[in-house]
Amino acid sequence: MSKQSLAGRAILALLLTIGFYALALAIAGGLLYGVYLEVAYSRHIVIKPTIFAVFAAGVILWSILPRIDRFVPPGPLLTEERYPDLFAVIRDLAARTEQKMPADVYLAPEVNAWVAQRGGLVGIGSRRVMGIGLPLLESVTVPQFRAIVAHEFGHYHGGDTALGPWIYKTRQTIWRTIENLIRSQATWLHKPFLWYGKFFMRVTQSISRAQERAADQLAAKIAGARNMMDALIATHRAGSAFESYWATEVVPVLANGFRPPIAAGLTEFMRSEAVDKQLDDLVKHELTEGQGDVYDSHPPLRERLAVLENLPADTPDAGAPLASTLLGDLGTAEDELLRAISLPISKLTAIDWKDTASKVFEPAWRERASKHATALKQLTFGDMPGNLESLGRLAVTSQLAQELGNDVLQDLEAVLACALAARLADDGWVCDASLGKPVTMTMGDSSVEPFALVRARVHGEIADDAWMTVCQTMGLADRTMSS
Repeated sequence: MSKQSLAGRAILALLLTIGFYALALAIAGGLLYGVYLEVAYSRHIVIKPTIFAVFAAGVILWSILPRIDRFVPPGPLLTEERYPDLFAVIRDLAARTEQKMPADVYLAPEVNAWVAQRGGLVGIGSRRVMGIGLPLLESVTVPQFRAIVAHEFGHYHGGDTALGPWIYKTRQTIWRTIENLIRSQATWLHKPFLWYGKFFMRVTQSISRAQERAADQLAAKIAGARNMMDALIATHRAGSAFESYWATEVVPVLANGFRPPIAAGLTEFMRSEAVDKQLDDLVKHELTEGQGDVYDSHPPLRERLAVLENLPADTPDAGAPLASTLLGDLGTAEDELLRAISLPISKLTAIDWKDTASKVFEPAWRERASKHATALKQLTFGDMPGNLESLGRLAVTSQLAQELGNDVLQDLEAVLACALAARLADDGWVCDASLGKPVTMTMGDSSVEPFALVRARVHGEIADDAWMTVCQTMGLADRTMSS
C-alpha cells in the first residue's frame, strides 16, 4: 500500500471525525448560546424550552465524550509455548509482510480471523490483537489459512488498524448520540446526527472495502492468489453453515447434557450431501448474482475473486491438512475455548457424534412423549391430523392443550413427531442422526424420516389413504401413540 494512499485515508478519516465533533459542538453550543441570550436579554424566560435546551446540550456533550476502550477477550489467550506450529505460521507471515507480531492472539468461537488495535483512548495506548476462529481452522487448509493470516497482516501493513480506532469510535459516538437523544425525547435533534451518521457510514465503509481489496492483493502476493481465492470461498461456505450447524446440531446435544466434538463436527456437517449442495448453490449465487451495498464493510465475494483472478496463478496443495492441525491437540484447544465462553463443560458428558442417536435423541424423544402419555394413549398413529385445522381441533379438545406451551400447534407437532420416533426406536428401528441429514429410521428395506413425515402429514401434504399406508408399513396404524 502506497504512503500516499495511506495518508489519503488517514486525512479523510480525520476530517470526517472532526466534522462530526464540529457538528455536535455547534448544535450543543447553539442550544446553550440561545439560553444565554434568553437569560441575558429577555425579560421573560420560557421555562420548558430553556430546560429542554440545556438538557439536550448536556445529552450531546455527554454522548460525544471519549470513552476508554475496554477490550473483552473473545476467547482464551494462545501462547507460542503451547501452540508452536500455529505461531510459526503467524511469525513467518509477520516477517513476510514486514509487520510486528500481535501482542496477543486469541482463539474465538467464529468462522473468522481479525486484527485490531484495542485498548487505550481513541487508539492511544492500544495494542495489536489478533483473533482466530476455531471453526475457521477446521474449515480451511494450512495454505488457505496462511493466505487468511497474510490478509490480516495486510490490514496492519496498510495502516487500517491505525485508522480503525478513529472510525470505530466515531461510529459508536454517532449512534450513541442518536440513541441518547431519542431516549431523552429530543427526537428532532437527532436528525442532523442521523444524516451525518449515514454519510459517515457510506464513506468509511467504502474505505473499509478498499482496505479489504488491498489486503487480498497483498495476501495473494505472499501466499498465492489461488490459495487466497480458495480461502475466501471456504470461509464463505463455513460462515454460511455455522449458524445452522450450531442451532440444529450442537445446541440440542448440549441441551441434553452432552458435549460432542464441536469443531470437528462442523467439517462432517458440511460434507453431508444436502448441506454440501446448499453451500455450492449459495456460492454459485454469490458468484453470479451477489450484490454489494454501500453500507457493506467487505466487497461482494465475486468482486474480490475477480480481482484475484487477474493475478499470477499458483498451484495449491490439494492434499494439504486442515489448519486445525496447527493446534496439535484440537480437543484441548476446544476445551479452553468453551470454558472461556462460559460453557459448563465439566457438567457435560463427552460423546461422539455417532452415538448421539442412541444416547441423546432417543432418550429425549421418549422423555418428551412420556410427559404427555395420558393424552397420547387416547390417540392412534392412524388418527394423526391431516391438516393444521384438524391439528388445532386436536389441541383444543385433548388434554394436550393444557400440557403444552404458548405455541400450541408447533409444540403439538413436535410431541407427535417425538412419539412416532420413540415408538419406532422401541420397535427396533435403527436411528441415523448423522450430521447434516434428517433423522432417519430404518427397519430392513423400509426407511422413514419421522419428523419430516409428521410435518408433512399435519400440514396437509399426505392424504388420509396415503397416511394409513405409511402407518401400516411402520406397523403402527391401530397402535396408540403411547404404550
